[in-house]
Amino acid sequence: MPPVPKIFLKHLNKLEPDAQFTFSLPRLKSSSGAAYYAKIGTTSEHPQYIAEAESLKALDIAAPGLVPKVLASGFFTGDDEESEPGVGRPYFLSEYKDLRSLSSASAEVFGRRLAEEVHSYKGLNGFGFHVPTYCGQTRMENGWHSSWAKCYDALIAGLLSHLTSSGYSALRTKGEQVRKRVIPVLLDPDRLVVQPVLIHGDLWSGNTGEDQNGQPVIYDPSSMFAHNEFDLAIGRMFGGIPPSFYTEYHKHLPKSAPEEEYDLRSDLYVLFHYLNHTVVFGGSYASGAEQKMDKLLRSFPQG
Repeated sequence: MPPVPKIFLKHLNKLEPDAQFTFSLPRLKSSSGAAYYAKIGTTSEHPQYIAEAESLKALDIAAPGLVPKVLASGFFTGDDEESEPGVGRPYFLSEYKDLRSLSSASAEVFGRRLAEEVHSYKGLNGFGFHVPTYCGQTRMENGWHSSWAKCYDALIAGLLSHLTSSGYSALRTKGEQVRKRVIPVLLDPDRLVVQPVLIHGDLWSGNTGEDQNGQPVIYDPSSMFAHNEFDLAIGRMFGGIPPSFYTEYHKHLPKSAPEEEYDLRSDLYVLFHYLNHTVVFGGSYASGAEQKMDKLLRSFPQG
């Protein structure tokens, strides 16, 4: 096995002064039996490393133990010396979680914790986040917005701006109509009164699991402060999160009023992920995005 990079040993020796460590990227093992997740990026990956660390730190404050704890992150130079933010290569060190798929029981615990802890953690600066984050490969510029309608409109506008191919002209046109006709009405802050709360941001089944004690764990976040229901959308798009999660979640955090528009809001929020997947993968996701747009536009006719 290769030697453990010095930048990690510096932090590990503070955690376990008498331990020995072995390294096989991205897993670090200690002679004590503990395991750590460690990775080093390229100079072009600075924003992604910052985004992941800041998202996980926020989630760990809101719901300790629900995400792997970040133990160290930053930048270093070729001589393994800590450097100024943005200088050198980024590194990341966290707990290592040995996970399996969520069971119905752990999904129920997850639903309660997401509602009572993560989605009850309110932001003080409005809707958005203090650094850009990444939903998959797509950079979310974030920033801060005074209303959820303005924030969500900016998210959709950002995705539409990536669809530059002429083959997406009809999709972009319909997307602009959604921005004009649907978002200002469905997310009107005078009708939909919501607080900015912390969300995971990419909460599909592949970013969830349970540890060896049967406790839920989530990872690979794209966090921001948003409407809590936005966090539930992609799980429905791909499935895989047991139904007990949604049932338990809404016991602790009821659907926002007007409740009769919950399904329409869900369609609008799922649209974000269809558009994002169109940006990244293209293909059938574009037709899925267009179907969602057509449904929303029928519900909010011109004028």
